[in-house]
Amino acid sequence: MKELKIGRNDAGQRVDRYLAKAVPLLPASLAQKYLRIKRIKRNNQRVNRDERLNEGDVLQLYINDEFFDEPREDNAYLTVSTPKLNIVYEDEHILLVDKRPGLAVHPHDGAEYGKTLIDHIQAYLYAKREWRPREEKSFTPALCNRIDRNTGGIVIAAKTAEALRVMNQKIKDREMEKRYLAIIEGTPKQKEGVLKGYLFKDAAKNRVYVYDSPKTGAKSCETHYKTLQSKSGLSLVECELITGRTHQIRAQFAHAGHPLLGDGKYGKLDKRFDRKYQALYSYKLTFRFTTDAGALEYLNGKSFRVEKVDFVEEYFG
Repeated sequence: MKELKIGRNDAGQRVDRYLAKAVPLLPASLAQKYLRIKRIKRNNQRVNRDERLNEGDVLQLYINDEFFDEPREDNAYLTVSTPKLNIVYEDEHILLVDKRPGLAVHPHDGAEYGKTLIDHIQAYLYAKREWRPREEKSFTPALCNRIDRNTGGIVIAAKTAEALRVMNQKIKDREMEKRYLAIIEGTPKQKEGVLKGYLFKDAAKNRVYVYDSPKTGAKSCETHYKTLQSKSGLSLVECELITGRTHQIRAQFAHAGHPLLGDGKYGKLDKRFDRKYQALYSYKLTFRFTTDAGALEYLNGKSFRVEKVDFVEEYFG
């Protein structure tokens, strides 16, 4: 329990507004709950959020010590009062989450603290008491893979240090199969095939360029695709990354003359369709371990998928 004494300069403020400034890591909804269940009191008496504070008042706060820390990137999860996750699979070691398009996986340049996927995952595990940051200072739940903000799909989160180590190695060694669904403009001449090229990443512009022949600084890229349906000038394709480069699927299809629907970076937005994000989804994940996976060996051969992808139903339902 901590006590906060109200001085002259803080007198006259509403309780909830004072708490927002005095304990910035405490979400407003959680502060309201704590007021309601009397874990926050004034002068040892129940107090409502809209009451005004007087000089000399003392607030008693029966809340976790974590909330009194200074706001930082590593404690942004505390600002998430109700984690919102679409969980595909969970066990003691890993968490597979279906990330919605438009959501960033990590904060970018110090922005969006408390609003990213990793914040919601950490808040979820903290609320379940599966992760106690004050007791486990050496490990923090982390993401094993990333997906672009405007792409949706399965993201792997490690709940234990061993899971993080093993998953990172399996991803590096390409011992898992990821399949994507995408809608492209037009119809490929070959219903099924492999897009090959050389991809150069311009980090300053946050975009990539695909070439047909080797270029200095460019890395080879290959994407296997299969056309599932075509209609109204669009095609639904399933893709498997043979290499895993930044923006690979988006850039390779654009280079082939078939940009992804809704992709304003590598194509032109089609005014016939009102899409905020590119039609790209990492919808299926299969673990295919060829070397020892330690505590995660039980996952070998298992496959997980997102059952409903919004753009598939919208354009090909």
